[in-house]
Amino acid sequence: MASAGETARQAERKQIRGRWLLSAPALVIIFVAAIGPLFVMLAYSFMVKGDYGDVKPGQYSLDGWFSVFFQRDIFDDTVTFADAHLSIIWRSLRLSVITTLATLVLGFPTAYFIATRPRHTREVWVFLVTIPFWTNLLIRAFAMQQVIRNEGILNSLLRATGIIDQPLQIMYTDWAILFGMVYVYLPLMVLPLYASMEKLDFRLVEAGYDLYASRLAVLRRIIIPLVKPGIVAGSILVFIPSLGAYVIPRVLGGGKNLMLGNLIELQFGAGRNWPLGAALSIALMAIVMVALLFYVRNAARSGAQHG
Repeated sequence: MASAGETARQAERKQIRGRWLLSAPALVIIFVAAIGPLFVMLAYSFMVKGDYGDVKPGQYSLDGWFSVFFQRDIFDDTVTFADAHLSIIWRSLRLSVITTLATLVLGFPTAYFIATRPRHTREVWVFLVTIPFWTNLLIRAFAMQQVIRNEGILNSLLRATGIIDQPLQIMYTDWAILFGMVYVYLPLMVLPLYASMEKLDFRLVEAGYDLYASRLAVLRRIIIPLVKPGIVAGSILVFIPSLGAYVIPRVLGGGKNLMLGNLIELQFGAGRNWPLGAALSIALMAIVMVALLFYVRNAARSGAQHG
């Protein structure tokens, strides 16, 4: 019996080693392509800025992290808040939150409409939602530019109907960035919501109406709690890319209304301050990690409640 047990344990260890060997190439790729660059950025954030836009290896400083929130006066060396950086961080967070809320408001009824269609037509509607993914993000940003520019479709319609006399200045403002991000990231909200609503037992909705509940009560007490995982997943999928958006603020913001992605690129480019750019990158990643942890915690809690 002991010999049989030892043989079984050896076979199990051999099987485990085989699994590790099979997964070794994938683990190496993940480390080299994902984790490795993060460690490089983390190391750069603690190094001294180089004279020509690089860093000085072996010389360490906290100036990169200090410059994220503070700045020193070039004349008397007094420390003040870095208003430009704080305003960009605030703009990024504000526009990302508003984009998430706007896509939720637009995506919820869209997903509900698709989920209530006959089963044989739902795939067609989902297919239509995914069509924008066929086009490059830059092309979609330029398409939105043609809609909201002074001589674009929106202003032309408003002037033709007599609502306005002069074109609205939307381009190169926060509104332009907001419209662009809502347009680009709306499918990322619709698809998770639809995945949750497709599993919704609409007999519960009918039971709510049978008990004389209002439409608002049914929405608030039945539909929203049951599709909450889709709401959280869609919000995370929209918030994270919105926070690090680069192309849309660059095209629709005109280089004046920067977001975190543009600020990071500026430090590695014209700013020649790699430690600050690396510190901003790590700070952005930390915000994303907090959002992901919130999603994982919420998903685990929802699973426990429905388990």
